[in-house]
Amino acid sequence: MISIVNYGVGNLKAFINIYKKLGVDCAVVSTVQELQAATKIILPGVGAFDHAMSLLLKSGMRGALDDLVLGQNVPVLGVCVGMQLMASSSEEGELEGLNWIPGRVKKFDKVKLNNSGGLPLPHMGWNSLTLDYEFPLFADIDPCARFYFLHSYYYECDNEANVIANTEYGERFSVGVNNGNVYGIQCHPEKSHQAGVTLLKNFARL
Repeated sequence: MISIVNYGVGNLKAFINIYKKLGVDCAVVSTVQELQAATKIILPGVGAFDHAMSLLLKSGMRGALDDLVLGQNVPVLGVCVGMQLMASSSEEGELEGLNWIPGRVKKFDKVKLNNSGGLPLPHMGWNSLTLDYEFPLFADIDPCARFYFLHSYYYECDNEANVIANTEYGERFSVGVNNGNVYGIQCHPEKSHQAGVTLLKNFARL
């Protein structure tokens, strides 16, 4: 069962629709009790770091998520702000992150964006990715595939070995992270057409 965590933010219906078309068993979960059936977890997210983290804490599911992910090694995929919550902290707020993959979420450097032709914030639109194909999460994804982004902050891992995908927007930055059973992706696979569907199918097969 892929459990899609509902803590008040994220494109839940889009994930459900994709997995239903793929014939993959999934459910939106909003309580600790519902979460116990999870064999895989998707942590979605949109908006600001502190707002999302506050909602997750208020949901009461933080402890259960830590137990499943860190204690039972249940695979988890964080998407957009859901990925950023996996960091230790963020320049966007003051709350601590989940610290599942040590690192800090940082804002794009406006000087570098200006020097690259006056690129605007947020970073919104389509980018191709440089993927580490040793990871099954990226199996069968065309190297020329493009993914949809909408964000102003990016994840900087403490350990470069945790970075499994990059792209460029004024500067090169990480868009995919991994630590054991913990995966994160900055782009929105649920909005990225066939490439995104393939990524979500690969996660279901992990």
